[in-house]
Amino acid sequence: MSETPAFPLLPLLARIADALDRLAPKAPPEPDFASARLYRYEFEPPRFIPAPDYALPADLLVGVERQKARFGENLRRFAVGLPANNALLWGVRGTGKSSMVKAVFMAEVAQHPQLRMIEVDRDHVAVLPELFHRLRPYAERFVVLCDDLSFEDGAAAAKSLKSALEGGVEGPPDNVLFVATSNRRHLMPRGHDETHGLIAAQEDAEEQVSVSDRFGLWLGFPPMDQPAYLDAIDHYADRFGLEAPDLHTRALQWSQLRGSRSGRVAWQFIRDLAGELGKTLPL
Repeated sequence: MSETPAFPLLPLLARIADALDRLAPKAPPEPDFASARLYRYEFEPPRFIPAPDYALPADLLVGVERQKARFGENLRRFAVGLPANNALLWGVRGTGKSSMVKAVFMAEVAQHPQLRMIEVDRDHVAVLPELFHRLRPYAERFVVLCDDLSFEDGAAAAKSLKSALEGGVEGPPDNVLFVATSNRRHLMPRGHDETHGLIAAQEDAEEQVSVSDRFGLWLGFPPMDQPAYLDAIDHYADRFGLEAPDLHTRALQWSQLRGSRSGRVAWQFIRDLAGELGKTLPL
């Protein structure tokens, strides 16, 4: 049997190797955490997108003084390397949960420049273990925010979040603090029992409640009563020099049309009033 020279095959093998290299997924680029303080994380492809600083000052948020103080204290501990708890902010819509997180962060980052915030879409909870692992080697300290979190997909998403918070055999990274906001204290979607069998629903519920137990800091945001709502209106009007003789009456009518009283509704009324008076707002 004659031997076939291998040399004619070398160009073909080289072309195959080049093709495989082109098909192989490229390693994600190294993030530049010096370019911004706020980032949005996208997972396809994995990248950190810089965002402008959040403009709302923390002192403009009224009616949540206790929540601001407690969250700020926990954030300061984390910033200097002291023990701190992952935080769950829960309550009715429009009460300023995510606004408070970002505003307090911006107040603290001025004193602790090593802080960074990364926002992750609630539909991408499954990427959190990978994201936490990727952030572990960096010198910066990261607040990872997931707004309006709930487990619409059931226990699978809850298990991903538990895996991220527990950190596997490595343990959770010391330089990552996870913060979630939700309309529901235990993160379960409405109608959950209607879309699952009874036993499956109970198992999923236990899985999801066990996730909420991983948050050491729970901050509740109750609905605004009428005095608190009018206090917010007065605070905004004084802050921006807006005057109207029937201010409270109009503000209450606005809330009735919206069907709720909240900081968001108060701010929307103030924006409408400022536009009517021909005045601009800095935010």
